[in-house]
Amino acid sequence: MGFQMPRGTQDIKGEEIKKWHRLEEMIRQFTYIYDYQEIRTPIFEHTNVFKRGNDSSDMVNKEMYTFQLENSSTSLTLRPEGTAGVVRSFVEHKMYGNADLPAKLYYMGPMCRHERPQKGRQRIFHQFGVEVIGAKSPLLDVDTIALGWSFLQAVGLKDLKVLINTLGDEESRLAYQTVLKEHFKDEIAHMCPDCKRRYEQNPLRILDCKIDAEKESILTAPKMSQYLNEESKQYFQSVLEGLDALGIPYEVDDKLVRGLDYYTHTVFEIVSESKGMGTQATVLAGGRYDGMVSYFGGPSMSGIGWALGMERLILACENEGIVLAEEEGLDAYVLCLSPKVSIQALQITNELRLHGYKTDTDFQNRSFKAQFKTVERKKAKVAIFIGEKDIEQGIITLKVIATQEQHSVPIENIIETMDTLFDEDAHEEHTCSCTSTQCNCK
Repeated sequence: MGFQMPRGTQDIKGEEIKKWHRLEEMIRQFTYIYDYQEIRTPIFEHTNVFKRGNDSSDMVNKEMYTFQLENSSTSLTLRPEGTAGVVRSFVEHKMYGNADLPAKLYYMGPMCRHERPQKGRQRIFHQFGVEVIGAKSPLLDVDTIALGWSFLQAVGLKDLKVLINTLGDEESRLAYQTVLKEHFKDEIAHMCPDCKRRYEQNPLRILDCKIDAEKESILTAPKMSQYLNEESKQYFQSVLEGLDALGIPYEVDDKLVRGLDYYTHTVFEIVSESKGMGTQATVLAGGRYDGMVSYFGGPSMSGIGWALGMERLILACENEGIVLAEEEGLDAYVLCLSPKVSIQALQITNELRLHGYKTDTDFQNRSFKAQFKTVERKKAKVAIFIGEKDIEQGIITLKVIATQEQHSVPIENIIETMDTLFDEDAHEEHTCSCTSTQCNCK
């Protein structure tokens, strides 16, 4: 029996990886436009970076991969989400001392959670997320949501809606928790084990239960909006006015509490309404957090962020028939007609590559017929033939596959000939330093 991937993991390869490359290019374009800087944090952190106090979230209580170092009391955890590591880094490196706050940071990378693998949910999954730390403003919430909404629109997704709610400030939240505990006290014995735990740790999280979601006690639970103080009400109203001003459609969902305990004030999700998404409809989600910077030893500063699952995003695109990556062929394939000229074939291949042409050649001394099959499979635009006589005469033959035209030219003129065969705009795309398919380097 051969080796296989662990359950809940995947190999991303072949045509599939091109979708990821396309999305990563777009991510870098959008974060550049919105003036974000990339940050890369460790794949594992000290466990208390994620397990903070009496946290009620399923992620902390059931899903983390935690391990103890041998002969040590040090406990480490593979990162299950990106925000905590970014805030830890923000404090450790004293980014709060920068003159131009807030710090606007983004990350891309793998996360690890031990949960049941299913469509759109893996044990190793990948997130693109943003964090804006060091300032608090309703319009900053709007601006952060606008980045996510604009990015998903640019990807091409149409079956989307924004769900939004407020958890209010600490005063409002404590008042609401007291009311919820009273509301659920006679029913909690009949609810799921997770809800029983949440009742003691954070009763707001009961509203997010998937098992008991249709129980009468949850359906009739008091609404957060009834217990907001005036400051929290005004903050949320300003967020909604900002979304209206930018033309971003939304729906206020008073049961939206998100899966992590650190959120305050604004919480939101962007969900796909495409039928094929099933229960994994949330594409992007996040919210504001007021206590994390101080938890890690920094000053009292607020932050807001969101993350999207790359696998979930690709699934949403597939459900809407969005083609993320067109199949691309080679610009040229060099056919080596004799083992004696293999070095010259490699030299020509290398020169074409140095001038920006996507080129390959044969390394197995295959027959002409076998090599030409590769030309067809790799959809090469130009086939270049090199034989012993060609090298003796200093001549090379290029065949344009689309028109079947052939050109015999001196070897030293190969780049000039390729430049003529490829229109000027296409060649500029080859030779610019930008990797984007929406290149503006011309």
